[in-house]
Formats: sequence, structure tokens, C-alpha cells
Amino acid sequence: MSARIAVLISGEGRNLQALIDACADRRIDGEIVCVLSNRADAGGLLRAQRAGIASEVLSHRDYVSREAFDATMIARLRAHAPDIVVLAGFMRILTPSFIAAFAGRMLNIHPSLLPRHAGLHTHEAALAAGDARHGATVHFVNEQLDGGPLVIQGELSVRPDDGPESLAARVMGEIELKIYPQAVAWMARGELALTGSQVRLRGRILNAPLGLDALEESFR
Repeated sequence: MSARIAVLISGEGRNLQALIDACADRRIDGEIVCVLSNRADAGGLLRAQRAGIASEVLSHRDYVSREAFDATMIARLRAHAPDIVVLAGFMRILTPSFIAAFAGRMLNIHPSLLPRHAGLHTHEAALAAGDARHGATVHFVNEQLDGGPLVIQGELSVRPDDGPESLAARVMGEIELKIYPQAVAWMARGELALTGSQVRLRGRILNAPLGLDALEESFR
């Protein structure tokens, strides 16, 4: 039975598109059952529409508190009974109640080599720090901002002529669009799981995040 996947977005949805494509060609044994955005102008909504995926805008500005907004998100997502909740550029800090509702079933991708450069403006931060290597990380979501257990990372060399835009584009194209569908594919098959704070892949505890060499051929 294929996994039911819900995707939360705030922007253009390039990672969403990678997931749509991987579900369509069965690299991910799952179906995206809903896309939820907190922004009506998110480009990812058009991507969902083109793929025939149910989508909804739920503006956080319409709610008096973060807790009230998250409570509505929980209800809307539960209506679709997702097995996996994927944060794909969802630019909201989630409340403990939301995280608890989908504990162990929620993944995020962050554009840095966590634990370095949590939070926003990661490409600028990497350049300002003079980092020789930069990349992206898929992790399980917990109450610590960008601090959940790590699954897989990919890294690349920072070029002398890189600016924030060129670095962001390379991290997205060379790393994010590969490692996120792969992690979701593992989870959809039941191979990736979180037990307490321990990440397991096919029953083996990961003491460190996997690298690009762990990608299956179809995700390279």
C-alpha cells in the first residue's frame, strides 16, 4: 500500500516538484494527497494544480496566535490521513502541539550542513564564515529549530566567485533535489524510521547522517 504524503510549502516549490516527479515515476512508492501553503502567492500551488493534487491556502495572518493556526493545520492535514508530512520550504516555526501530532512522521530539508547555520540566510552565513564546504540536510522534525535527528546530507565546494544566489542555486540543483526525494522514498517504503531520537535505515542505527554516496542510482 503506497504512502500518503502531505507537503507544506511557502514558496516556489522546487522540492515539491521533485517529489511530484518521483511519485509519478514510482521512485517514491507514495501519493501526494495534499499540498498546504500559508501563502496564496506560493508558486508551488500551481505545481500542485498542474499535477492534479488537492491544495489549500491557509494564511497564518488570519489567526490570532501561532497555536490557533497550527491547530487548524493539524485538522486540515488529518482530514487527508497522511503517513508522512514533508516540509518543503515551509517558512513557519511550528508549535510543540503540531510537532507532537506528526511526531516521527515529519521531515524537513535545510540548506546547510547542520548543525552549522541553522535558521535563515544560510548561504550568506556560509560565505561570511568562509566555509570551504556547504550543502543541505534532511532531518526529522522536533521542537528544536533545525535540530532534529539527521538523515542524509550532501555537500559541495564553495567556489571563490560564489555569491548567495549562485551558491543557493547549486545547493538546490546538485543536492536538495536529490536527497529529499530519496529520504521520502526510504520513509514511504518503511525503511526509514525514528525511534526516540535514533534514526534507523533498514533497521540500522545511523550514528551520523548519510552522504551522497548513499543515494540509489535513480536519485543520483
